[in-house]
Amino acid sequence: MLSSITLAVFGLATLGNSHMIMSSPTPFGKSSLNNSPLDASGSDFPCKQRPGVYSAEGASNTWPLGSTQSLSFTGSATHGGGSCQVSISYDKAPTKDSTWKVIHSIEGGCPIKGVAGNNGDNANAVNPDTYSFKVPSNLPTGTAVMAWTWFNKIGNREMYMNCAPITLTGGSSKRSEEFEFEDRNATLLMERDESSFNALPNMFVANIPSASCLSVDSSDLAFPNPGDSLVQLGLSTAKPSPPTGPLCGATGSTPQPTDSTSGVTSTPKPTQKPTSKGAGIPGGVFATVPAPEVSQATQAPVTSAAPVVSTAPVVVPSLAPVAPVASPVAVPDSPRLSPGIPIGSTSPDTAQVAGSACTTEGMFNCIGGKSFQQCGSGTWSVVQQLAAGTTCAGGQSSAMAITAIGSKSKRAIRFSSAHVRRHLHKS
Repeated sequence: MLSSITLAVFGLATLGNSHMIMSSPTPFGKSSLNNSPLDASGSDFPCKQRPGVYSAEGASNTWPLGSTQSLSFTGSATHGGGSCQVSISYDKAPTKDSTWKVIHSIEGGCPIKGVAGNNGDNANAVNPDTYSFKVPSNLPTGTAVMAWTWFNKIGNREMYMNCAPITLTGGSSKRSEEFEFEDRNATLLMERDESSFNALPNMFVANIPSASCLSVDSSDLAFPNPGDSLVQLGLSTAKPSPPTGPLCGATGSTPQPTDSTSGVTSTPKPTQKPTSKGAGIPGGVFATVPAPEVSQATQAPVTSAAPVVSTAPVVVPSLAPVAPVASPVAVPDSPRLSPGIPIGSTSPDTAQVAGSACTTEGMFNCIGGKSFQQCGSGTWSVVQQLAAGTTCAGGQSSAMAITAIGSKSKRAIRFSSAHVRRHLHKS
């Protein structure tokens, strides 16, 4: 008589087109997304790289900070369940070098609970189980990318990964905290959000390629660093097993290009260690812009840091100023600025009186290459200092170009409109 595991493995051979697809949140590129695992070489990591991989196709998923969200799936090749993670990246189009941070881990029973093998042979079947998790309350708000990763319990050693566009918005608790801090240095909030994100564990990667780090067959995966938000659903049958392999660590392995003969390297992360204090990444959004053909250093924990920007100009979109390095400097009605910076004129290197009228919402005003202000709600904000080691192109523009001196890493930084109104604009 065949064991349940033997029958389950036998059934896998007939279900090549019945794997699982994430149905909620709505994934990127749904029309081109298939239900197969990531390629064993890692060539399509992350997010199953393909033409149109980051096309929203109408997908819109809004996650208020502190809210409860859920995962649901379509398909029947559940492979006896396994272990899953929910991760976030602030890169708009993540690459293999992007930073992914885990906000929830499930060990065992994912994407199905209590099923030894597969759950039928219908690729369009609605999976019976859903999984709830809470979005952390202290994260940068704005656009981001969510990833669901799955390491199946039974069958070939595989890694599945679907990605979805998300918009992180400020929840009620977030707003009340921001109003509480309104009269203090807004940088404190920005640094707190950045620090909260950086403190999360890195997304675990394994089975791509198989020589790097492997999950154990017929056992639920125990994540080396699952984070604080963890549920264990498979303990009734067996204790989950840690991965095995030469490159298994807290984050597993990271795939290299397909022509690499060495297979993998350990966990490259995209930001260099900041050098100045008191200028964290804005609480609105920070997004790593990967630099092609430039190797990236391992990320050091950041609690109070200057943003890292490119040596080439980076276009900052409207309503998206760069983080200040100091407390807002109020400009009185008759200010005394440094020589050569007149008040009220429209020529380059000119500061406008804080609270005076402006006509173009979101317009930036770069002053002397070292500070800036922005038009919001019909009036000019106070003057803000740029981060140390950065400069902007003088004059008014709808998108302000920021240049860093001596930095090789690139990072596009912007505020959400809510942070602009609350923490930058003081009339």
